[in-house]
Amino acid sequence: MRLHLNNPLVFFDLETTGINIVSDRIVEISYLKINPNGEEESKTRLINPEMPIPIQATAIHGITDKDVKNSPTFKMIAKSLAAQIEGCDLAGYNSNRFDIPLLAEEFLRAEVDIDLMQRKFVDIQTIFHKKEPRNLSAAYKFYCDKDMENAHTAEADTRATYEILQAQLNRYPDLKNDIAFLSEYSSFNNHADFAGRIIYNEQRQEVINFGKYKGRLVKDILQEDPGYYGWIMQGDFALHTKKVFTAIKMRKK
Repeated sequence: MRLHLNNPLVFFDLETTGINIVSDRIVEISYLKINPNGEEESKTRLINPEMPIPIQATAIHGITDKDVKNSPTFKMIAKSLAAQIEGCDLAGYNSNRFDIPLLAEEFLRAEVDIDLMQRKFVDIQTIFHKKEPRNLSAAYKFYCDKDMENAHTAEADTRATYEILQAQLNRYPDLKNDIAFLSEYSSFNNHADFAGRIIYNEQRQEVINFGKYKGRLVKDILQEDPGYYGWIMQGDFALHTKKVFTAIKMRKK
């Protein structure tokens, strides 16, 4: 089934040094851009993470320090990548919980100003887990009746994710072929930051989603506990989380 698109939709996948969005880095990125007219563009490139790749990570994706030794750093390709996804919605597998938050961190570290929060996100894993709880290889077999080859390579995972979404739209009549609908359907929470530390309530007010102030309005806590903002800024929180706290603080002033 051809996707109904108002904006280009970029399916992407990251291979990384680990699963911590604060401290880990990208070692490979692959994307497949689907334009509203159906034309496709794809690109895969290795990234030098500027840190050793743990053997546990290499065991999963097969990428070694030697493979990325002469590759560009993310900062070197950040501006061109931002231009390539400008005006696009984003899709991936487990992307809302991992790939998008980590990508946002990398852009912030590279000091490239791109507001990903204005995009629509379609997480194919969320749709799959709501319909048929399994993993990517099982999803590919279930929906596309194909065996997954080269699993855990960014290019193979990206292409499989695109094919699965098409098959999901064919299988489930209640899934609308509309990116806004799919974005809302594949989101568990209405996050104000990518890490989910802050969420919106029904009044679109930012609410703390962790710790002793969970459920409280951010603006109220910043007023009642002046030291809380400093604790956030000095703590091991994602850069995007800190950016959202700062924006709320400045807006309050």
